[in-house]
Formats: sequence, C-alpha cells, structure tokens
Amino acid sequence: MQIYLPIAELPISILMVLGLSGAVGFISGLFGVGGGFLLTPLLIFLDIPPAVAVATVAAQVAGSSMTGVLAYWRRKALDLKLGSVLVGGGIIGTIFGVLFFNSMRRLGQLDLVITLSYVTLFTIIGGLMLYDALRAALRAKAGKPARLRRRAGTHPQWMKLPWRMRFHSSQLYASVIPIAALAIVIGFIGAVLGVGGGFILVPALIYFFRIPPAVVVGTSLFQILVTMTGATMLHALTNQSVDLILAALLLVGGVIGAQFGGRAARNLNVDSFRLLLALLILSVGLRFAIELFIPPSDPFSVVLPESAR
Repeated sequence: MQIYLPIAELPISILMVLGLSGAVGFISGLFGVGGGFLLTPLLIFLDIPPAVAVATVAAQVAGSSMTGVLAYWRRKALDLKLGSVLVGGGIIGTIFGVLFFNSMRRLGQLDLVITLSYVTLFTIIGGLMLYDALRAALRAKAGKPARLRRRAGTHPQWMKLPWRMRFHSSQLYASVIPIAALAIVIGFIGAVLGVGGGFILVPALIYFFRIPPAVVVGTSLFQILVTMTGATMLHALTNQSVDLILAALLLVGGVIGAQFGGRAARNLNVDSFRLLLALLILSVGLRFAIELFIPPSDPFSVVLPESAR
C-alpha cells in the first residue's frame, strides 16, 4: 500500500514508513533519547530529499516530545527555570540554523553539508561515548567506581563565569552563559540536521553541570519541544519543506514503538545501555561516511536555482 507525499514528490509504502518509525520509536524508548538522529538519515537513505527529511522529522520530534514533557511535568521532574534558559538559547540557535539551512539549499550544497555534519558529529559523539562506556566497564570489572567522583566544593571554571543563577530543582548554582551557549549550539544543529539534540544535551548537563539525571531528561524534552516546534514553523514558512502526511505517519509509528521500547528498557543493563547507544551512533556516522565514497548512479544532473523557478 503506497501513498503519495506531496512535498517530497514521491510515492512511498505506508507499511514501510510505519515500520521504520516504529523501529526508531522502539530505540528511542529503549535508550531514552529522541529518535531524530536516526530517523532523518534513514529517510534520506529511502530517497526522501534531505531538506524534506530534516524539516519533517523536526515536526515529528516536536510531536513525540509532548507526551514526555507532560509525563515529567506530572512527576515534578522538570526544571522550568533551567528549561527557560535552554529554550532562549535554543530559539536563537534555531533561527541561525534555519537561515544557514536555507542559504546552503539555495547554493545547492545542502546535501553535502548534511552528510559531512552527520559524519563529523556522530563520529565525535559516538567515539566519546564509546570511550566512556569501555572505561566504565573496565573500572567496574576491576572493582573500582565507574567514574571518579569530584571533590566537594570544586566546580569547573565555566560555572564560575558572570551572570550566575540558582536553579533549585536542578540543585545548580552556575553562570547562564555556558548553559545558553550549549543551547544555541544544539538549536543550530537541530535546525540543520533535524535532530532534537537530546543525545548531546542530556550527557552534557549530567557530566558538565552535575544535574541529577531525573531532572535532566524532562528538562531536555521541554527544550526540544519548544525549539523543534519553532524549527518546524520556520521550515514551513521559509522553504515549505514540511510534509504533513509523512510527519503524521512517522508520529503514529514512533509513539507505538516507544511504548514497547520503554518496557524493554527495564531489563537493560546500564553498561550495556551506554555501549549499545555509542555503537548505534557510530554506525550511523559510518554509514554516511561510506556514502561519501560511493559513486552516484547518475553523476550528472540539471538543477534549476530557486530564483529561476
């Protein structure tokens, strides 16, 4: 059974999209991260135009984040004050990201920028996570703590910068400058690559700012919800690349898959969790790296600039 996607301008199997989004939703529920970093490249591999894949997955990520935000809000595991700082920086980064996205699209370099960005980002993030997972496993095997504990009263230099603010729910007293800078970078990456950025934001808040994990996930989802909603609106208004039919199918499959993934996560070992997630991110980066060296089936094509259409 196929359906025609009006924005992507191609037919696609409904069952394939539901199965793909369900599998990504399962992984998202299993690892507790947004599935945009997997869903966008998978859609590109299915010949969905990168511009449409990025903008449409942003809509899907925004929709799927809503249920998570409500759940953490009811459990009072969401720091609205910290989330507001993250949202402010994220909106700034999203605006710059959409402007960069549109400029690269006009120049005809968007596909190359997306591919190189995925290779670079996923190789670095996946490599660091793999190193951390292997080091923690080796320390645990030797009977040592998985991570060295920081001494009480010691704080990184970036937390001592001006404009300090106290976040009671996160048990944090730190400068808003590094927090806002982190949010700007993640907002920019999210708008360009169609990812929520939770797989970057959550580890950064835990390791760099020592925020309790119970608060981090809900606060991260709140930031993702607002910034991805903004990115969807900007993409829809500036380049008309959001395919609502595709977004609806992705949302349905993702919500169903996430329910099963959440149940499976209860039986997953923490060390195995970190190792599998690192390998997953590295594999996506490797797939894009291979794409750079595969000769295209049609090496020559004619593309009209948008000004000539």
